[in-house]
Amino acid sequence: MIRLANVILVLHALIVLFIVGGLIAIWAGAYWQRGWARNRVFRTLHIVAIGIVAALAVLNVPCPLTVLEDFLRTGTAGPQGFIQHWVSALLYYNFPGWVFTFIYVVFLLAVAITWRLIPPKPRF
Repeated sequence: MIRLANVILVLHALIVLFIVGGLIAIWAGAYWQRGWARNRVFRTLHIVAIGIVAALAVLNVPCPLTVLEDFLRTGTAGPQGFIQHWVSALLYYNFPGWVFTFIYVVFLLAVAITWRLIPPKPRF
């Protein structure tokens, strides 16, 4: 179960990287006129991902990945493994919930504004 929990933790980190890094990549790609920065599938997945995160936060629904990881770790004791230690340190902070909700909604707005300023290519 611990290995599966670690897989979920790494998946969670990759989703965070996709959301945060994706916005940076879109702006950089647009600046350097790279076609992938306007790829409709990439951009749709990106805005949907942050939209889900923001909606869960606004509705006060815990992240399903965090819930699943916690469930898989229940009943386990002992020191954290390397992956759990470092990925957890990058993902989890001890702030009030409203801080995260605010950040997620502001980030969603930034992605939506980016959609308008750097629109994806039309379908056809």
